[in-house]
Amino acid sequence: MELFGLPIETIYLYALIISGSLIILYLFFGDIVEGVGEASGFINPVLILAFITFMSAAGYILEFLTSWNSLLIALVAAGIALVLDILLNVFVLIPISSAEESLVYTEDSLRGRVGLVILPIPEDGFGEVLIESYSGRISKTAASIDNQTIAEGQKVLVVEAKDNTVVVMKHENL
Repeated sequence: MELFGLPIETIYLYALIISGSLIILYLFFGDIVEGVGEASGFINPVLILAFITFMSAAGYILEFLTSWNSLLIALVAAGIALVLDILLNVFVLIPISSAEESLVYTEDSLRGRVGLVILPIPEDGFGEVLIESYSGRISKTAASIDNQTIAEGQKVLVVEAKDNTVVVMKHENL
């Protein structure tokens, strides 16, 4: 079958090359295009580009491997692309978007956590505390609640967090 004076295999190959190139460009300039997805609410550029890539790849392979009618191949390729697109969205894109939000912490969430002094906190001064969390380690500037010296290596309890500084007190294990 020919379309626009070109064999359908060539059209599938061109679509595959162009959509693959656009995906690579999207990796570099995706933040600019994300505004389109935010504005419309339902158009996701990643899913559209993935659908075109999957459909053109499936159509190209089916044209060479089967003797089916080109219209049937286009329908089967669209079905394969739709299934792969749904799987991509459900198992990759949605978990990644929710994982991105779970790495964020607020100053209020630091209250009550136990940390380790990595730079001694002098009397009426500031030191540094390392707080461990599920998403990694957080290093914060710290001051003592009672303006006492706290030595390096001492465990402390975060009492308050404000203005990018935590107020701590010595923590004793029970």
